[in-house]
Amino acid sequence: MEETDNELPEYRGPSKSQLKREMTALQELGEELVGLSRERLAKIDMPERLRDAILDAQRITKHEARRRQMQYIGKIMRDVDAGPLREALDELKGLSAAANARQHHLENLRTRLMEDEAAFGDLAREFPAADIQHLRQLRRNALREAEQGRPPRAYRELFRELRELGGNAPPGDAEA
Repeated sequence: MEETDNELPEYRGPSKSQLKREMTALQELGEELVGLSRERLAKIDMPERLRDAILDAQRITKHEARRRQMQYIGKIMRDVDAGPLREALDELKGLSAAANARQHHLENLRTRLMEDEAAFGDLAREFPAADIQHLRQLRRNALREAEQGRPPRAYRELFRELRELGGNAPPGDAEA
């Protein structure tokens, strides 16, 4: 087919190499999903057919059977929007900007609570469901541990409680 000056070449879609790269990327995403625990996998929204294939792959131990199952997962993922799956994986790994912002917000909140008792008012407004009495007790314990030079068990427990509260808050609150 010869091109003239006013004719544009006909677009025939992505190249075979590009399609293969995309399929390999989907299969690698599937590998990451297979590597997750059942609890973490349950937190990710995905079609039931894909979830079943991933759970099957987790049970398969024979090399060739697992390879075929991974190819099957890749095939299923061609019909699934991989973007939300990638975002959910990144969030579980703590790689997303939103997860980092939430983490920093909670760390700053814990620091404010440790420095000033008045910060509990802000906490009560931000998280109405918070058990303020329990959090105050954790703060007192953390301060006592720091004075006595003991390991910061209550300090870590305070962060866990805040993280649990932050997980139940609307996403916009965590980035404030």
